[in-house]
Amino acid sequence: MPRVVLNGVTVDFPFQPYQCQQEYMIKVLECLQKGVNGILESPTGTGKMLCHLCTTLAWREHLRDAVSSLKIAERVQGELFASRSLSSWNAAATSGDPIACYTDIPKIIYASRTHSQLTQVISELRNTSYRPKVCVLGSREQLCIHPEVKQESNHMQIHLCRKKVASRSCHFYNNVEEKSLEQELATPILDIEDLVKNGSKHKVCPYYLSRNMKQQADIIFMPYNYLLDAKSRKAHNIDLKGTVVIFDEAHNVEKICEESASFDLTPRDVASGLEAINQVLEEQARVAQQGELQLEFSADTPSTGLNMELEDIAKLKMILLRLEGAIDAVQLPGDDRGVTKPGSYIFELFAEAQITFQTKGCILESLDQIIQHLAGRTGVFTNTVGLQKLMDIIQIVFSVDPPEGSPGSLVGLGISHSYKVHIHPETSHWRTAQRSDAWSTTTSRKQGKVLSYWCFSPSHSMRELVYQGVRTLILTSGTLAPLSSFALEMQIPFPVCLENPHIIGRNQLWVGVVPRGPDGVQLSSAYDKRFSKECLSSLGKALGNIARVVPQGLLVFFPSYPVMEKSLEFWRAQDLAKKVEVLKPLFVEPRNKGSFSEVIDAYYQRVASPGSSGATFLAVCRGKASEGLDFSDMNGRGVIVTGLPYPPRRDPRVVLKMQFLDELRSRSGAGGQCLSGQEWYQQQASRAVNQAIGRVIRHRHDYGAIFLCDHRFAYADARAQLPSWVRPYLKVYDNFGHVVRDVAQFFRVAQKTMPLPVPQAVTSSVSEREVSVKEATLSSPLLSTRKAMSLDVHVPSLRQRPIGLSASGDSESSLCVEYEQQPISAQQRPVGLLAALEYNEQKGGASEKEQALGSSTLSLRCEKRLSVEQRGGRRKVRLVSHPKEPMAGTQDRAKLFMVAVKQALSQANFNTFTQALQHYKGSDDFEALVASLTCLFAEDPKKHILFKDFYQFVRPHHKQQFEDICFQLTGQGCGYQQGHDLPFQEEAQSAADSTSVGRQLDPGEHLNQGRPHLSAHLLPKGDPNNCPKVGCTVEKPGQPAVSTYLSDVRKALGSAGCSQLMAALRAYKQDDDLGKVLAVVAALTTAKPEHLSLLQRFGMFVRPHHKPHFLQTCADLTGLPTTSKGLELPGPKEESVTVPSELAHEDTKPGPSMSNKPEKTQSKISSFLRQRPDQSVRSDDCTPEPMKPMKPERTAFVCPACAAEDTVLFQCPSCDFYRCRACWQQQLKASRTCPDCGAVNRKQSLAQVFWPKPQ
Repeated sequence: MPRVVLNGVTVDFPFQPYQCQQEYMIKVLECLQKGVNGILESPTGTGKMLCHLCTTLAWREHLRDAVSSLKIAERVQGELFASRSLSSWNAAATSGDPIACYTDIPKIIYASRTHSQLTQVISELRNTSYRPKVCVLGSREQLCIHPEVKQESNHMQIHLCRKKVASRSCHFYNNVEEKSLEQELATPILDIEDLVKNGSKHKVCPYYLSRNMKQQADIIFMPYNYLLDAKSRKAHNIDLKGTVVIFDEAHNVEKICEESASFDLTPRDVASGLEAINQVLEEQARVAQQGELQLEFSADTPSTGLNMELEDIAKLKMILLRLEGAIDAVQLPGDDRGVTKPGSYIFELFAEAQITFQTKGCILESLDQIIQHLAGRTGVFTNTVGLQKLMDIIQIVFSVDPPEGSPGSLVGLGISHSYKVHIHPETSHWRTAQRSDAWSTTTSRKQGKVLSYWCFSPSHSMRELVYQGVRTLILTSGTLAPLSSFALEMQIPFPVCLENPHIIGRNQLWVGVVPRGPDGVQLSSAYDKRFSKECLSSLGKALGNIARVVPQGLLVFFPSYPVMEKSLEFWRAQDLAKKVEVLKPLFVEPRNKGSFSEVIDAYYQRVASPGSSGATFLAVCRGKASEGLDFSDMNGRGVIVTGLPYPPRRDPRVVLKMQFLDELRSRSGAGGQCLSGQEWYQQQASRAVNQAIGRVIRHRHDYGAIFLCDHRFAYADARAQLPSWVRPYLKVYDNFGHVVRDVAQFFRVAQKTMPLPVPQAVTSSVSEREVSVKEATLSSPLLSTRKAMSLDVHVPSLRQRPIGLSASGDSESSLCVEYEQQPISAQQRPVGLLAALEYNEQKGGASEKEQALGSSTLSLRCEKRLSVEQRGGRRKVRLVSHPKEPMAGTQDRAKLFMVAVKQALSQANFNTFTQALQHYKGSDDFEALVASLTCLFAEDPKKHILFKDFYQFVRPHHKQQFEDICFQLTGQGCGYQQGHDLPFQEEAQSAADSTSVGRQLDPGEHLNQGRPHLSAHLLPKGDPNNCPKVGCTVEKPGQPAVSTYLSDVRKALGSAGCSQLMAALRAYKQDDDLGKVLAVVAALTTAKPEHLSLLQRFGMFVRPHHKPHFLQTCADLTGLPTTSKGLELPGPKEESVTVPSELAHEDTKPGPSMSNKPEKTQSKISSFLRQRPDQSVRSDDCTPEPMKPMKPERTAFVCPACAAEDTVLFQCPSCDFYRCRACWQQQLKASRTCPDCGAVNRKQSLAQVFWPKPQ
């Protein structure tokens, strides 16, 4: 690699650096060598990441060499040079404090906004010659591999993880110390995905492994909030003393500094905290009354219980009540504007609730104990989000501890200068999704008040970094201008500043202001004009004309999501969108980040498809597409900015921010250089625009055009806010025709003079993934989830190999295993959700013609989209077939369903969904699957369609049971039909399979009446194989016998009964409890006389030491005699059937008769299991009557008390007693105790059951 010497430091660079890159690295070295801060702006595409990495690592190596020289000189000359500055050995090393040992060499902390951006940085690091010790920090949500912990929500993950670590019950954590020094884990440069992969491979916790690697790392990668948020900094034990901190994409630092130090406390948060404390308080009171000293809450590890007195819990509750009362006591004006108070008011308000600098430690410790106590508790009624929010709020308000002996009020006054307190009515509670509570009812309540504590100065967080001892702080981005005002906002010195030019030539960039459309109408995104028909129509026509002359990819940025949605809705109604799609299919940025990767993947593929005319991507400023994504070369030849994205002017936070800056400027006097509120307001819009237009030029040989389609860009002040590398090329046009003419000429010249871009690998055809999604009020583009998490998909210019050749695969394709336990023939299409995904992964790419078709909004309908906050819940997705090109098969339905689920759920819930699929695939545990699906889909009516659509992927023997559950939970069936519950091998089998049941119960007779009541179908004479072999002493449970038996069970009892029998059999295999399994089997098989043979044939599964007990039970239930060898079904006198001698039974006397009520047989099972009669019963023979096959009946859950069917049942946690919700409500109102076991119960402690035990 080329080497360059800059400021006395030799830097290894992957290629010969450009002049602007050398200047950039010189400024970085100046900051490092002098130990000062710097603000460095360099346009997007100039290699800032590479310059930072190579420069800082070269400087560290230079320091290490200088220290080594010092050590060698000490040994050779025998002299001590401790008092001499290191600069005496090499003036280029440092001019700051002397560094005399290796441990004094500063660590490098590289921070960016997201982990995806950090992954790009680590990828760039691998392309250099430097191999430092690297550590990347992430959250438990990203790194945890413990199957139980990773299913919890974010804050519950933290407390449950701590609980398991403290008790040493997490074997992944226990392996950290032992395996952290292994070469494969310690040596290579690992990103987040590598950590998780290697952690799973070596059975070591990636989260604690990364924290362990941090101690020895030379460079540490982390997101912004880990540094700027004092809570996160403390939680990750980040030591900043003497470090070099680099903030990449620093244009976001101001916002994140303010947000990390602010909060909004809603009435729902306080109520949730009080509910959790009440729950713990009642439980601890009950424990105290019963004299118990400890109560275990975790099902995994023993717990010592909550180490708090009842009085302390009651005091904590009183503090929350006082805080709630203090907020409610604030008088508000008649309108909804709220009231604003100085920042110091927060300490007065909290003091009324006895929350002060002196008491905050005890309160935080108590809250942490309660959350830890509730961590890992199952049930839908446990909610600790409110308590966690209160903990975070107290830490924010009292973030700085007062010095010893000084009053906390002085510290509070010093902190509060950067804050404002705003209290306003809660107006959005009706939009918030209601908490899942089966007992909740619609009740009117008093409107609450929201307490907001907003920080308006990023200097609060930046000064804290300096106070922690940071040696050098470098802020870098492509959009920091004007640098002077940016430095003033931070309120810390930045002696080194740089505003770099771009590396491109004049013929590579065209920039034009387009104030009017083709029809002469003025283009404007101002509040009063943005939704006018004339303006929307003119903008749509302008887009259509620009799409004709811009080759390949075209990006269109809107000020906000509502503006984009309204514009697209209007263009479709006027057929303007259709005209654009003919030229370049439209792809729309979704609000939901879960589906963004699929949309951007499809856009990239469409642009790269052979013969494609390109595509259009509609996005928003400050959105996901405008930050850090790579639209190099053909992916982004043109960028259209449709307006200035000003913040909402009437938003209270924006208004107070502007007032705060105006007050700050007035205090600084006439000579002050502070920003005014209006200047800040304009900068917010200009920086968002600058970030968006930075997508067009990504490297030295890239070229593209920028269209500023708003008449306000023609104003001098708006042009002055544009980047310095854009302003020289800017031209304002009065005629739209001249715009088209000049752009066409620009691209003709550029395509001839610029080198062709390096071809990039194209993934499988998008036409295979085309989907059609319609919604009641909205829809969004849904595409295949393949490679959604791959960085190469997001940043095509970083691809090192074709995506299709990835060795590791993605997380969803790893689920692709066929549900059915049968081989798939070469011609057979896969059936099942996971199989369809796997089949698609293994299948080759489509033809070039199919690839060229691409995917557009003709098949990706993006209707009006409303945010989750506005709608109060997740969007409802309804899957329909394509109007022209129907889906190819099950694989397409599976793919579409998976993407729809990913869009409708949060990332954590989607992970839970995929884990439930994995578990169902491996264990066939239908109960666990339904429990997971119910939590995800059944509680929100908008997701019921997804619950129903999952029916097509349920295994055949579970389909009827799923139909029943779906009907109970959603009120709609799934379309179950007779035959859906048969596996594919059995669809062609004859109905004669059921004739293996040789003998049936005569419906004219009843149990235990002392005469023959078992009849047999006529069997061929002389064929001993047709004789039923009863008992496990005769027939061994081989695979054919087991398959035949299960097939007969499914036909006789239905899929629901078969599933219950299989669950009981699995339990018997584990606990060896014959009584349990017999109770279930007998309840299923004795309800109808014709099913008794299934009870007798169940003997093939009974273990040898249980055989006598089983035979005796069969005799008790059926009235048949028994011997020590087995049980025989008597046949008709006129038939002679060959029976083995060991099955011959002895004559016994008939037993007493029972009541003539066959429907009551099931209720007498428990009495048979508890007390056995001394004598067996024998029945006389009778002539059999022909029997008609019985059709399986639909099963329903019935409340034992009120006999209500198809209800949700709840069970006492202390026993097996269950009732419906209405019955429990009456019971708890009366006594709050369980009628069966007498345990004290509350509605929060009840557990929902899907398959209750018979009572």
